[in-house]
Amino acid sequence: MTLILTEEQTMLKEAADGFLNEHAPIAHLRKLRDSKDADGVSRELWRAFGEMGFAGVLIPEEHGGSGLGAVEAGVMAEALGRTLTPSPFLGSGVLSATVLKGGSAEQQAAWLPRIAAGEAIVSLAVDEGAKHAPARIATVAERSGNGFRLNGAKGFVLDGHVADALIVAALTGDGLTLFLVDPKTAGVGIERTVMVDAHNAARVTLTDVEVDADAVIGSVDGGEGLLEGALNLGRACAAASLNGAGDQAFQTTMAYLRTRKQFGKLIGEFQALQHRSAHLFSEIEIARAAVMGALTALDAGRDNAGLIVSVAKAKAGRVAELAVQEAVQMHGGVGMTDEYDVGLFMKRVRVLNELLGDAGFHQERMARAQGF
Repeated sequence: MTLILTEEQTMLKEAADGFLNEHAPIAHLRKLRDSKDADGVSRELWRAFGEMGFAGVLIPEEHGGSGLGAVEAGVMAEALGRTLTPSPFLGSGVLSATVLKGGSAEQQAAWLPRIAAGEAIVSLAVDEGAKHAPARIATVAERSGNGFRLNGAKGFVLDGHVADALIVAALTGDGLTLFLVDPKTAGVGIERTVMVDAHNAARVTLTDVEVDADAVIGSVDGGEGLLEGALNLGRACAAASLNGAGDQAFQTTMAYLRTRKQFGKLIGEFQALQHRSAHLFSEIEIARAAVMGALTALDAGRDNAGLIVSVAKAKAGRVAELAVQEAVQMHGGVGMTDEYDVGLFMKRVRVLNELLGDAGFHQERMARAQGF
């Protein structure tokens, strides 16, 4: 298993980093936040993602995408973590696009080209409680005429307030089914929830929402495998974003240690800070290797890829949390102020840790797989 990027993947990384640093640096996040932008995300930037080929990294070429794999999606996710850019990439370009690739020819033709072009935002609605728990879905879909009637509520729906379509996971008879739902359908209620990191999610309520049979993605009662595949890829990309945020917080702190003086010396000369920095550097490298291993396992279709992803998400979350805590500590009092970016990284890492399962969720997943 290779744990380094190929030449083509390195070129993608450089292109993504360069594009985001120029068009969507941290100042972009601050502008959206401070102006209280109604959407909290830039449609213009999402279209630019499409023009650059970033939005459709995972979408087949016949639908206007790049037809690449999990490693390339992770490269994009890590770049977004470095700049803290609010973007529909994870919700639309990864989670929803992966689900839709398992849909009908009509569903794919209707949505995948639009996602690849950055013209549409599609949100996956799964979680319902305070924690990620896809096995505890209570939303139900009952047979109604030629279709289904949906009732339930969803939370933490990424960019759900600006979604052009929702993918809703609901219980049907003997299993789980995924439905493509128009957010303008009668009975759908959407409330924007601005998260602590100034990124966006939504609460979605479904009250007697009527959908046709052709809204089913995949097969009735057969959505669990399709959903799990999308979630695993999303978890790996969230882990990559954690790596990006944690490493950038570390790099910012290293620059501070090289310029800040105290008692007539650069604080980076103090041995205690050098030891802490060396430890953090080692942990970041281990987390990066774990995430690369998970993305590679997904591309290879390994049977245990889901468990490898859990290891990566848990490790990346722990390390990124350590990185931002050390960043704030080493910056001293100014690290607590909004003027410095390190506090923004701490908030983003907190949200990414909860997204698609925190370390505790994935540790339990590993334990259960081992029979504990």
